[in-house]
Parts: sequence; C-alpha cells; structure tokens
Amino acid sequence: MAAQAAVKGCWVYVGPIGDFGYSYQHHQGLLQAKEKFGDELETSYLESVPEGADAERAIERLARSGCNIIFTTSFGFMDATNKVAGKFPDVKFEHATGYKREHPNVSTYNSRFYEGRYVQGIIAAKLSKAGVAGYIASFPIPEVVMGINAFVLGAQSVNPDFKVKVVWANTWFDAGKEADAAKALIDQGVDIITQHTDSTAPMQVATERGIKAFGQASDMIKFGPETQLTSIVDDWGPYYIERIQALIDGTWKQQDVWGGMKEGHVVMAPYTNMPDDVKKAAEEAEAKIKSGSFNPFTGPIKKQDGSEWLKDGEVAEDGVLLGMNFYIQGVDDQLPQ
Repeated sequence: MAAQAAVKGCWVYVGPIGDFGYSYQHHQGLLQAKEKFGDELETSYLESVPEGADAERAIERLARSGCNIIFTTSFGFMDATNKVAGKFPDVKFEHATGYKREHPNVSTYNSRFYEGRYVQGIIAAKLSKAGVAGYIASFPIPEVVMGINAFVLGAQSVNPDFKVKVVWANTWFDAGKEADAAKALIDQGVDIITQHTDSTAPMQVATERGIKAFGQASDMIKFGPETQLTSIVDDWGPYYIERIQALIDGTWKQQDVWGGMKEGHVVMAPYTNMPDDVKKAAEEAEAKIKSGSFNPFTGPIKKQDGSEWLKDGEVAEDGVLLGMNFYIQGVDDQLPQ
C-alpha cells in the first residue's frame, strides 16, 4: 500500500492553467512543489474560478476535501479566503496579492511586479518612435495602477515627455477583449504594447501589426518570436516549496511577504529583439533594482494633476504603494471610479 501523502496542497486559479500568463505561472509553481516533495505532497487545483461568491464556494470545497494548505491566487479572492479561513482554523491559507489577514491561519504573499515594469518602461522609451506606449490593464487595483506608474517612470527616465495610453479590459483573461484593446491602442498611434492581462492575444496582435510588445507573467516569446522584447516572469515555485516545507516541519506561521527581483520572485525573460545598447540599459537598471541600490518610486515625482507626490530623493513607503489609487504625470487616462 502506498504511503499517504504528508500534506495536501491545493490551489485556486482565477484563469485557466493554459492562459500562458498569470495562472499558468502559478501552476508551474505547483508543479515545482510536486517535483520537490514527490509522494509527500498530494495536490489539487481549481481553475477559472470567478472572483466573489463563486470563489468562496470553491475555497470551502477544497477545505472540506482535506486540503492542509490552500493557495488562493488572485486579489479578488481576498474576502472569500478570510471568510473560509474563519471556518477552518486547522487549514492554512495563503492569499496572493492581498493584504487582509483576519485570522492566524491566513498569510499573504505578493511580488514586486512594478520593478520589472520600470525596466520595461526604459526599453519602451528607447525603442518607441511615437513616444507613446499602449497599456492593456485588467482592474484598477493598486497592483495594476502601481505597474502602470512604474512603467511610466522607467520610460520618463529616458524620455521625460513619454506618454502611456491605457485601456481597461475589466478582465484578467479574455483573449477577445484583450485583442480588441490592443487593436484600439495601435489604431491610436502607439508603437509598443504592454499588458496586465493574462492571455497571449496582445502579443499576437502586436505581431500581426508589426510592432513590439512585452509579455505578462510568463515568457511569451513563442507567441511573438520577433515581437517580444522581454516579459516579467512570476516565479512562485520557491515560495510554494518554502511554505509547504514549513507546514511539514510544523513551523508555519502567519506572514506577509512581498518579494521582488532580489528574492527571485520577479524574473526578467531574456532581452530580445533590441539593439545591444538598449539591452545594456535594461540590464543595468535590473542590476540596480536587484541590488537594492535603486527604488523605481524615488522622487521627484508628480501626480497626474501636477501636484507633488515625492520630493527629490524621497522614496515611497510600501504602505503607500500597496494602496496606490492615483496616476503620475504621463498617463493618458482617467482611473475608473
């Protein structure tokens, strides 16, 4: 008789594991954990779970099925995660990109995606002839707004007049909507596309229209071999392995983790389809961020309305970034209310 697994780890994804973006990359983390622990770990997952009441039902279903640790991987799962955690005090819950830890069995984890967005902004400004990039956004939550602002700051470090046009898709994953957003932005004159949505559609549209683009969450180079400049790759595997090991060892404690390039949570896909001097500039910026010697949100920075946000040399506090609900100068858009 096979030995029973020491731990059952379960995951809840907002998109399909075949999105080749955000949910795909979380699933890669599950597979890394499975490879690490072998028979010690039993795994289960639910994909394409809508945020809201459906999420609560899905999470509770996993908790009732014998999961010892449940990773809920989207911002919109935050309230549902905490509600279910209150009913199952012996189950550990890990919520990605959220900030609520209402029970001692809930931890939160996030990645500093904005660090990679800043580097992408540098590349965009060096390559764009129009001086305008298009940004396909999902929902106006702090993580997404933060990424738009960081992209603009990176671009303006090269070209102070650089602008970014934003289209809100109001979805994490909808290839049709994302493709339409990309086409609309290109029709408005942008010559670089980036995204905080999870399908490969924007990359494919950029390829068809002959402009450059950045991938999202995973390396999308096979969908745009001559189009992708780089991509932010979310490497969740090491965190999943660490937390499952802590559960096995009996050392799991509530925590709040926000890792970035330095911790290996944010990885840049190879810099391709660009001149050597642009690649060098990107590598230098990445090295500075990784070393901790530079923070993308370092003043002077003005808000979209021209008012001062950060003085020269002042660095934004994490708490402010995690609640970011405003644009900086250079964003050609109004935040949805």
